[in-house]
Amino acid sequence: MKKPNVIFMGSSEISVKPLMELINNYNVIAVVTQKDAPVGRKKILTPTPVKVVATSNNIKVFTPANIKKEYTDILSLDPDVIVTCSYGQIIPKEIIDYPKYGCINIHASLLPKYRGGAPIQRAIMNDEAFSGVTIMYMDEHMDTGDMICSEKIKIEDTDNLSTLSDKISSVGSNLIIETINNIINGKTIRTKQNDEEATYAPIIKKDDELLNFDKTAREVFNKIRAINPNPGSYFKLNNKIIKVYESKVLDKESTSPGLITNISKEGIEIDCADKKILITKIKPEGKKIMLVKDYINGIKKENFIGKCIDK
Repeated sequence: MKKPNVIFMGSSEISVKPLMELINNYNVIAVVTQKDAPVGRKKILTPTPVKVVATSNNIKVFTPANIKKEYTDILSLDPDVIVTCSYGQIIPKEIIDYPKYGCINIHASLLPKYRGGAPIQRAIMNDEAFSGVTIMYMDEHMDTGDMICSEKIKIEDTDNLSTLSDKISSVGSNLIIETINNIINGKTIRTKQNDEEATYAPIIKKDDELLNFDKTAREVFNKIRAINPNPGSYFKLNNKIIKVYESKVLDKESTSPGLITNISKEGIEIDCADKKILITKIKPEGKKIMLVKDYINGIKKENFIGKCIDK
């Protein structure tokens, strides 16, 4: 059987493993990704992880600013199938309807739950026991197309955005190969989504990063890991931003949400609505990410204990 010509559309790190599997199994004729963007404090112009993989494999790369207007050169390559995964733009009908085997999306949730741009983050924030991957046919709306297959993934307390994304990427890369083979062999079944069961996962905004210690310790813990490592959550103390990367819930009753009750080599204890949370890894303003045990070497603990987090 002749290998199908595949165009892959993706941008973030979670897209890399599926792209590599497609390269290993099919004829990937082009990659469509977002434009290079400034990264870090020095704002160095940096290609997406997907572009890096495509370039290293001598695959043609397209970086349209507006895919709804800039797609004719892409379709001129006559793909048999188009696969999308965390691309970052809404795909127009002209692309969706073109390939003979369809335009297939790898979505990082168990649809119809968590449609939208931040399904992994929102699942962790909401203390879900499971996440997963759904392979679906695309339509003109946000994650509403017919489903082909899915696989459930347990969310462990040790998971954060990075580790769960890696699990989902691995599962998705296997499922997409199985799916394309089944499509070619006419073995797929389309299942319509139940819109009444749909929930949504809006993208993370700056307001989502701020920790609210009026919430339960479990809710604070979940928010911290849901956006670790990027963009990272934070609180303000003495009008300075302290980003937070790791924590754990303590079995200690709290009295005043937002109050710092202790600082030690173990971490910073902060009262939440029900229990205390221990902050163990932080990034103080203007400094690198560090363990609290390293941070306390350069501070006077009495300047922090008893202080309330800035509202």
